[in-house]
This record gives sequence, structure tokens and C-alpha cells, in this order.
Amino acid sequence: MGKEKFYLRYIDKMAKEISKNTIIPYEDLPQYDLFLSQVIDYLRDKFKEEKYTNNIVQNYIKNEVISKPEEGKKRGYTKLHLVQLVLVSYMRPILTTDEITKVFNLAFNHINDRSDDIISWEKAYKVFSDIEKRSLENFLDNNHFTEEKFSEIIQDINLKEEDKERIMVFLIVMTLIAEASIIKKLVQKIVDEYQD
Repeated sequence: MGKEKFYLRYIDKMAKEISKNTIIPYEDLPQYDLFLSQVIDYLRDKFKEEKYTNNIVQNYIKNEVISKPEEGKKRGYTKLHLVQLVLVSYMRPILTTDEITKVFNLAFNHINDRSDDIISWEKAYKVFSDIEKRSLENFLDNNHFTEEKFSEIIQDINLKEEDKERIMVFLIVMTLIAEASIIKKLVQKIVDEYQD
């Protein structure tokens, strides 16, 4: 742990350090389509603690947790699949496969039908990225996401009235997932550094 004393501001400092290496910005996800093996390599590189295999991804497709690959294309895995799998990577340590499916259904209805999505995957990913970043940057301040902030996000998405509550629930769940992920990373870092 070095010479720095262990105190809450130190934890806040750790959170800010972790925030520099958090979720991959949407714009930095590969723009080109990938083979399944490339998807697995990408996920293993970005999520070292997760043990992704071809079978895991194929089971997510079979169980309709993520979308089917593009039919008839050798490189059938698109940016959409990476977005889904990155979000799944944050949910996996916290939720069951059925629970992940239920969370996705709040915003996207049927996973293989883009026409019934309430919001876009890009928007969901960017909102989640923002939630995680704000949570890390203001870890000790529990007021970084308020009902007012959620209402503002929903207003920006321009939803139908009947979809607003579902997306509010989706955003709250994704916020809790982001914060649980942050807490896990902080606990691991604290334990590792305290052991040194």
C-alpha cells in the first residue's frame, strides 16, 4: 500500500484511477464485423477476469440473451454484438442469465428484432458508460444519479409515454450494476494493495 494512509479519500482516489480504465467508449469498439474467435479474443483482452469461450457466447445466442449473428456472413458478429457482450460482462458477476435477459427485455423487447427496441443499443451503451464514469468520478458522493438526472436522460431519449417507466427501471438497474461492478473492482484493488 506504500506510504499513503488508508482512508476514504484514498478510496475515492482509487475510484478515479479505475475510472481511467473502465468501459470501452462506444466509438472505440471495432467498426468492422468479426469472426466468433475474434470476438472471444477481444472480450478476453478487455475482461481478463471473465473466462469467455465460444460455447458461452453461443449459449447466450441460443438462450436469446444476445442477438444471433448476421446470417450468411462469415464475419457475422457486429458492433451490436460487442455492445451486448460488454454489457453482459458487467452483469454476469451479479445477475443470472435469466435476469440479464429480463433487464435487456425492458429496453429491447425481443432480442432478435430491432424494430421493437424502445431505445437503441448505442444509446443504452453510452448511457451505461456515462453512469459508470460518473459513479467512479464521484464515488463518495451518492447523489451523482438522482431521479432528476434519470428524468433528464429519459427526456433526451424522447420516448413514448408508455415506455418511460420501463426505461427508468432499465436505467436504475444498469446504474446498480455499474456501481456493483465498481465496488467489486475497488474491493479487489484495496485487498491487493493492502496485502502488499
